[in-house]
Amino acid sequence: MSFSDVIIVSAGFSLAAIIYAVVKDRWIRRLPVENESLQKISGFIAEGSRAFLRREYLVLIPFSLVVALFLAVGNTGTLRLQAFSFLVGAVASASAGYFGMMTATKANSRTAWAALEGLSPALKVAFTGGSVMGMIVVGLALLSICILLAGGAAMFGSSFAALDQTVFPLLTGFALGVSSIALFARVGGGIFTKAADVGADLVGKVEAGIPEDDPRNPAVIADNVGDNVGDVAGMGADLFESYVGVLIGCIILGASASVSEDARMRLALLPILLAGTGILASMIGTLFVRIKEGGSPQTALNKGSFGAAALSAVIVFPVVHFTLGGHTLESGAGALQISLSVVIGLAAGTLIGMITEYYTGTEGKPVKDIEKSCVTGAATTIISGLGVGMLSTFLPIITIVAAIISSNALAGFYGIGIAALGMLLTLGIQLSVDAYGPIADNAGGLAVMSAMKSSVRKITDQLDAVGNTTAAIGKGFAIGSSALTAVILISAFSQAIGGEEMVFSITDASVMTGLFLGGTIPFLFSALAMQAIGVAAGSMIEEVRRQFREKPGILNDTETPDYRACVDISTQTALKKMILPGLIAIASPVLVGFLGGPQMLVGLLVGATVTGVLMAIFMANAGGAWDNAKKRIEASSIGKGTEAHKAAVVGDTVGDPFKDTAGPALNTLIKLMAIISLVIAPMLRYFWG
Repeated sequence: MSFSDVIIVSAGFSLAAIIYAVVKDRWIRRLPVENESLQKISGFIAEGSRAFLRREYLVLIPFSLVVALFLAVGNTGTLRLQAFSFLVGAVASASAGYFGMMTATKANSRTAWAALEGLSPALKVAFTGGSVMGMIVVGLALLSICILLAGGAAMFGSSFAALDQTVFPLLTGFALGVSSIALFARVGGGIFTKAADVGADLVGKVEAGIPEDDPRNPAVIADNVGDNVGDVAGMGADLFESYVGVLIGCIILGASASVSEDARMRLALLPILLAGTGILASMIGTLFVRIKEGGSPQTALNKGSFGAAALSAVIVFPVVHFTLGGHTLESGAGALQISLSVVIGLAAGTLIGMITEYYTGTEGKPVKDIEKSCVTGAATTIISGLGVGMLSTFLPIITIVAAIISSNALAGFYGIGIAALGMLLTLGIQLSVDAYGPIADNAGGLAVMSAMKSSVRKITDQLDAVGNTTAAIGKGFAIGSSALTAVILISAFSQAIGGEEMVFSITDASVMTGLFLGGTIPFLFSALAMQAIGVAAGSMIEEVRRQFREKPGILNDTETPDYRACVDISTQTALKKMILPGLIAIASPVLVGFLGGPQMLVGLLVGATVTGVLMAIFMANAGGAWDNAKKRIEASSIGKGTEAHKAAVVGDTVGDPFKDTAGPALNTLIKLMAIISLVIAPMLRYFWG
């Protein structure tokens, strides 16, 4: 299969995903909402979400221009075009996040309205809204890469030598642009949403004793805005970055294989074609997400995810065999071994999802144990949740290690890269399921605020409880793929910095120093994110208390809360506090690389990857388990307003910044550091001779 054939076919798949997203977005917008209060409150949420993203992007424009200037000045020859590809990546990531989030702000009210007709219509609307984000992310990511490759080939030629020397290196600039936006979107959106969530919960539910999403709570609109900017736009940018990172890592590994030029070209293009077939499988998988009244939403969503994964596993070998055309790696690994590596990635991702569901699902023993601990107070709730989070790191790490060992045995580092791609091969539907959660959560809040029937809230609560688990599973996929992606990016960096001539030994003092420095960065990064939430939540709590104190009629429904003040607090704090963690992630590999050398930088990357992956799993699963333990108490005979419920709310409040800010952002941190190192590798090679 020629270069142009692969680009055309893959671009076709990506365009199909984008068209799917646009069609579904139009379908959602045409759905009626015959409730004026529901429309009005949903409009407030959409306005706040749109305003935050606009202000966030305005902050990031100067940063993006400075980085682009650095790339243009710091590089020589065609590598200066990395400045352009960087901007393309930044714009693509921001556009996908904005489009998907705005669809979510339309789907929330329509999900609540559809719940009047039953569980099945509500699930259909919520999942369709999530599928817009899923398909726009994979479609725009793959299409952008295809356009960059096609444009580069038109400028420099489509032979392997031309692509290897000019176009393939430019893709790292694109990945850097995507990663930079993802980091700030995750951190900024996470600070916003958790500041509002913590403030709303502690003052509203614990102090004032009013229900969740009660319109008397001044922070309730900010809380719902946060679901969109953090859990939809931020999450979309995060997984956009994961998808791009693994694709470009595989392309670089394929292009650097010690085989013939024709074989290297095929190995470099194979990931693009596999991604296209994954998009096709994801779109087919969405057809399986159906439910009858009284059925389980989790089962319906699992059918779609597992169906897409099974379909991908079936079509992988024909695609790989046809693309390679009989060529093998230097080890002799051919189509069978590479196909098995993809399947290993698919299986590992699915297994990590199942492990995550066990530790965070409402029916799992860990969550039931936390529920029991809530009866004896907040302290035991915190202790048991921390224990669950720590314990939950073991099996996912074993799964990741097994995937690395087995895929490496089959096809070397290229096999590891392909396994990482396998984890995200069906990202289109994985992200659809993930984005469904915040839409269902918003729908429940809107149902309460617009005083809809209790039957509606019962349905949205059922959808929301499943959404907590799907969100945790999505984070598990992202963390697992981040670990494998970081491995292949570090390998690509070592090749770019000197290949076999550069030896990285654990006994080298520079490498050891880098390991310790890298190991502490995820802790420093997480601490800054958590402290930012603490500051923002403190301001939010004081504002809510002030309004309750100065406007006593709020709790009697005779005065209207000032929702805008709470939205402004979250916005201003998030934009201010996201800068320092972002700069640490960007500056650390640059400073260590130029001041300590390539050996120290490799140690830094390895150390950050190990501790970052462990902390990300721990935080994501502990937070998810606390959240669902609270849900179980609210749905049980213990009920809301009890001391056990208050303890559960405290646990959920501690877990919120774990699972929705610091934890997810660590995925982006470790990949961004590796991508920055890969981008500056030519400069380091020149600087250190």
